[in-house]
Amino acid sequence: MARIARLSDDLINKIAAGEVVERPASVVKELVENSLDAGSRTVQVALEGGGLQRIVISDDGHGMGRQDALLCLERHATSKLRQLDDLQTLASKGFRGEALPAIAAVSRFTLHTAEPDAQVGTRVTVEGGSPPQVEDAPPRVGTVMTVEDLFYNTPARLKFMRRGETELKHVEEAVIRIALAHPEVSFLVEHGGLPLFTSPACPGDPTERIAAALGNDVYPHLFPVEERRLGITVTGHIASPEYTLPTARGIYTFVNHRYVRDRGLIGAIQRGYQEYLPSGRQPLVVLFIDVEPHAVDVNVHPQKLEVRFSDSRGVYDAVLAAVVRTLRAAPWLGSAPPEFDPQRQAAHYAHAVERFLTRAQEAAWGAPLPLPSAADAPSTATSPLPVPMGRAPAFGQALPLLNEAPPPGYFAALRPMGLLGGRFHVCEGPGGTLVVLDPHAALERARLMDFHRLLEEGTGPAPSLFGTTVDLPVPSARALTGGREALARLGFDVEPFGGTSFALKAVPPGLEGADPRGLLEALAQALPPPGTALDAVGLAEALRVMACHAAQGPASKLTDAQLRALLGELDGADFHPTCRHGTVVVLEMPLLELERRAR
Repeated sequence: MARIARLSDDLINKIAAGEVVERPASVVKELVENSLDAGSRTVQVALEGGGLQRIVISDDGHGMGRQDALLCLERHATSKLRQLDDLQTLASKGFRGEALPAIAAVSRFTLHTAEPDAQVGTRVTVEGGSPPQVEDAPPRVGTVMTVEDLFYNTPARLKFMRRGETELKHVEEAVIRIALAHPEVSFLVEHGGLPLFTSPACPGDPTERIAAALGNDVYPHLFPVEERRLGITVTGHIASPEYTLPTARGIYTFVNHRYVRDRGLIGAIQRGYQEYLPSGRQPLVVLFIDVEPHAVDVNVHPQKLEVRFSDSRGVYDAVLAAVVRTLRAAPWLGSAPPEFDPQRQAAHYAHAVERFLTRAQEAAWGAPLPLPSAADAPSTATSPLPVPMGRAPAFGQALPLLNEAPPPGYFAALRPMGLLGGRFHVCEGPGGTLVVLDPHAALERARLMDFHRLLEEGTGPAPSLFGTTVDLPVPSARALTGGREALARLGFDVEPFGGTSFALKAVPPGLEGADPRGLLEALAQALPPPGTALDAVGLAEALRVMACHAAQGPASKLTDAQLRALLGELDGADFHPTCRHGTVVVLEMPLLELERRAR
């Protein structure tokens, strides 16, 4: 008796589903990509039960006739590939012909489609991989694919699914990845009849799609990047170093408009930012890498999330150059318009002075000055400075990115002398030094200590005359609803006010003048997941958000008395907890060195 036997088609499809269909998000990804390959300009996704109960994908693509509707449910049947050489010129999302039969094998699947101008449409129903049932249906534009009771016939896979809220987040992320790559397509995602993600087509301004997908607060921080090399083009947008995230989830890379996860690409982006971000923070980046189709292998991952480049070093170098070129130009500092603008000119002058003084300080300590070149561009990065043996590093020199704690009484001894560029405070320090302070970072540090103290006291929201109503995006509203206990622990009194509106009745002292919508949207992203301890560690990111927003307005309007009071607070502050803007002392420069170089 033979010990080897051919597997049945049904079993083959279920095995394939284990690779292609990992969770509801995998189903949504595959079906939405099919809609895009069909030329759709509008894609709607309706979900129930986090996608495990029901997924409906509707599009306005070119649809299918009856023969194609049946063939698409057979394994390795596809319209995107005919011969091996076609793999070298692929422009479509899918090409293996595995997704639809794999999905139909582990769900109750229905396909309703019609060709343009057809008099009769086609409905095909497949239950758990059984033979398809075909019937006439009303004609329609495009295709509707319905997936119900996902994994109902594979309980081993079903038990590994997470809660509906968790699966829903994965679905939302899958749609966002596709939406970022296709701003020319309109997307609507809803769950239980409520909108989850909505973004109309915006082919003229992709930053609108980025803001819709990743949050409106990132919009003013976005700047375009572009790098063109032989056979490689890098375009997209990156956020300024002023906008950071606690994880690398804000790094989106697309190869030929296909979302991919590639360690080399992420590493190149992080290297480009390494001089600009404080420790533990990550950038927000949306980059598109376009290469010749024959120079990239997309057939190396079951879900096509990884690729292999024929010239990986060249691609990584191009990505690094694109990021570094934009960061060195420091566009977030503003650029001078054709007409003279004194405030912007002062900002540029302050930036140039800072770079000069930093180089002068390096020269004073024996570090060789690099020869100027045309490639040099302004940079706000601060790198560790060399320190001669036997000399203790001054505050801000040993760990300038972290701005470690100063000597006792350091800040109280500073004598304010004026404002530079409308932003930085210039002070005379002890021992004959020139000290440049960032008032926003200073005030943020002081307020962070206040919020930590309130958290330790645990008094909860205090009665307040403050009150307003805020309408929020659906993801933010959902996060705030689930995080009301954490908000109360932080000193907020927030109540649902119908739909996605919230009544903000009380805020912690110091946040009365903050923008309520911006504050709540930022807190929604910073609140810890359910089950996290609501202490200083679990709420660390939320505390940083509060401190940053508390410093946004007042920092630019400090009087001399307020500045002196703030300097006194800094002497008693703990500099170990990280802030979003951690560099309080931007520059510390011996005045004697300036005098020596001026001779």
